[in-house]
Amino acid sequence: MKTVIALLVSCSMLGSAFAADNGTEVDRVEQAGHVLKEILNIPDDIPQDLLDKAECVVVLPSVKKAAFGVGASYGRGVMICRSGVSYSGPWGPPAMYALEGASIGFQLGGQATDFVLLVMNPAGARSLLSSKVKLGADASAAAGPKGRTAEGATDIVMTAEILSYSRNKGLFAGISLEGSTLRSDGSANEKLYGQKLTARDIIRRGKVKNPACAAELVEVLDKKSPKNRSDPKSLQ
Repeated sequence: MKTVIALLVSCSMLGSAFAADNGTEVDRVEQAGHVLKEILNIPDDIPQDLLDKAECVVVLPSVKKAAFGVGASYGRGVMICRSGVSYSGPWGPPAMYALEGASIGFQLGGQATDFVLLVMNPAGARSLLSSKVKLGADASAAAGPKGRTAEGATDIVMTAEILSYSRNKGLFAGISLEGSTLRSDGSANEKLYGQKLTARDIIRRGKVKNPACAAELVEVLDKKSPKNRSDPKSLQ
């Protein structure tokens, strides 16, 4: 009985902590732009050839581990994709997303951590646009390599649908998020755009324009990776 009560209290604390830490949707979109700009300006950052082949980018700023040490964690951020049927157009409006799972908490320690995920093919993007995705099960995932190019990266990395990176205490590295789940945050999308929208409505159906709060996020991606350099056959 005491164990059940302790778990209920922990869940209550978890919800309160996340509600207090996440801020508003506008804040999260703006922070995602700041975080991505800083990370892409790190000398030994995400390889340019991988960024140029990514159909979508997920940015989750300041994800925190639950203070009571359960190991679970929950972060909110955005997914932004290249526009067009074949993901070959300019970067479009962001959809709000949430990352959750015990595996995140065990890797965070006590510090807030920024996560950046690259979605490397249309299949990975379709999965994320359709439903909640368990990384490593519903979509293949791997810790992303660092450096100016992805030369020497393993076959696992080169064939993964999603590559993940983290920044904690100024240290930037590839990180495995297998076992965590990533899903569209419907209530946050409604608050941001003022209407009920699915992630597919925002990213693929062109039902909204880029909000002002996404200006820096879109600008940095348009500057750093204006063109999709994936093999055209892989985008069909």
